[in-house]
Order: sequence, then C-alpha cells, then structure tokens
Amino acid sequence: MIELNKLNGAVFYLNPHLIESMECRPDLTITMMSGNTIVVKNSPQEVTERIIAYRKQLGIQKQEG
Repeated sequence: MIELNKLNGAVFYLNPHLIESMECRPDLTITMMSGNTIVVKNSPQEVTERIIAYRKQLGIQKQEG
C-alpha cells in the first residue's frame, strides 16, 4: 500500500495495483479499476515515485526485467 493525502489533508493508504489511470484536472484524480475515483493532494510524480518504491520493496522489479 502507498500513503496518500486527501484534499482535506487526511492520510489514507491505496493499493497501487488497482490504479487504472491518473489525471490532473487540476487536482490529481486517480481512477481505480473498479471505476471509483479518488482526488488527492499528491502530485503525479510523487504518486509514481511511491508506486515504484512500493514495487521495489515487494521485489516486483526483478520479475519485470
């Protein structure tokens, strides 16, 4: 799980494997595979960096080589 911030500053954790897309409108809107959307304070770069770090922690990058 990756830690993100809602617009009100509340911290929550998201399973990055369920993300379908991210869009800036102007806040970052994350669309999940379920069709649900979540608007966060985090930048797309920050979310991407957290996903990469999470996947490295799991050792997934070794399987994607």
